[in-house]
Amino acid sequence: MMTIHAVSMQCLSSILAILISMTLMMVVSMTCAKSLRFRSMLNEEHHQKQYKVGLDPEVNMTPTELITSKGFPCESHWVTTEDGYILRLYRIPQARNPKNVTESKPVAFLQHGLLGSATNFLTNPVNESLAFILADAGADVWIANSRGNIYSSNHTRLKPHQREFWQFTWDDMAKYDLPASIDYVLKHTRKQQLYYVGHSQGTTIAFARLSEDPELNSKIRHFIALAPVTRVWHTKTPLKKLSPYADSISHFLNMFGNGDFWTSQTFTRWMAGHLCNVWGSACADIMFVACGFDYKSLNMTRMPVYEAHNPGGTSVMNILKWAQGINSHHFQKFDWESETENMKHYNQTTPPIYNLRNVKVPVSVFTGGKDWLSVPEDVEWLLPQIKVANFHDITHYAHLDFIWGYDSPQHIYSKFMSIIFQK
Repeated sequence: MMTIHAVSMQCLSSILAILISMTLMMVVSMTCAKSLRFRSMLNEEHHQKQYKVGLDPEVNMTPTELITSKGFPCESHWVTTEDGYILRLYRIPQARNPKNVTESKPVAFLQHGLLGSATNFLTNPVNESLAFILADAGADVWIANSRGNIYSSNHTRLKPHQREFWQFTWDDMAKYDLPASIDYVLKHTRKQQLYYVGHSQGTTIAFARLSEDPELNSKIRHFIALAPVTRVWHTKTPLKKLSPYADSISHFLNMFGNGDFWTSQTFTRWMAGHLCNVWGSACADIMFVACGFDYKSLNMTRMPVYEAHNPGGTSVMNILKWAQGINSHHFQKFDWESETENMKHYNQTTPPIYNLRNVKVPVSVFTGGKDWLSVPEDVEWLLPQIKVANFHDITHYAHLDFIWGYDSPQHIYSKFMSIIFQK
């Protein structure tokens, strides 16, 4: 067995490698969770007692509890994709006030971003969280979970401990998850169309699928794009440091593994209780380093709740896909880095490019002036190719403000309520 010192040195090496390429939050999560020293601190019985004392109770709530604790009804639905992944959708079918229930209520579909989950729309106070605001206004709200996150970790034949389970990227989310989920929601609600709200990667998969699927275009009445991400050539995030490694798939996978990318809440909840609950600004710095800094719109008292529920996890292959994107001037599919492999997957020697001019759905675009992921140069490249219904730039917003900013109802949500609730 390796000594604690050896394990610690191994962790230090991992930290140094990842610090060059990833956010500080990912570094702490991926490396320290492997340390025997930390594992001893994370004895289940011990840490449960520690972080439940003096903490916001939402730190330890499930998505269902986050919803029902506010007085809303909640349903869980399971959707099976064509390639066998079983996705969990959460539904808030009506407002807290039953008088808001009508037969004509609109259906709103919320899709989280990279490393997120359904909780991204549930962890602010009830008057600041998008899911609750929409439900109370009279919408039938459905909240998605992408394959491989902590709430969508099932498959018809594969198990998460198998490497094959994690062989997916956002290309697969666009091809399989999105149409399966939307078809399920429309069938269940007996509606012809819904309103799609995506954040970050949630916009990516929608743009990708809509560019290839004319039928899906007819099922989305309006697309609300929060911090849209397609081409990422100009991104300022530390994720850009990964791009040199993306030139070799085998080298990348040898460095970061070939399975899941942080799908355990054990360490994040430890962080929530032992770091964020005491030094909220430190946790804010950890989160901001990936996406851009903005303290103006962040409620620091919520940091333990945000940390406890994030990251939601994904696959290393998906992280590789984003690293590849930084090397490319295009919005394209995964590059297998071999003409033979690309030919096998795409019947052509290079990755196909998503044609955004095929997106026929009207899009309301919301961007932030301090966003390091959805940057002006790449957004300007996107806009002429789509049907922009509205464009709003919030100069002091960073990437996470679109889901967690306490003033989001004022700067963001109020601007598209009239679209969803058309008179």
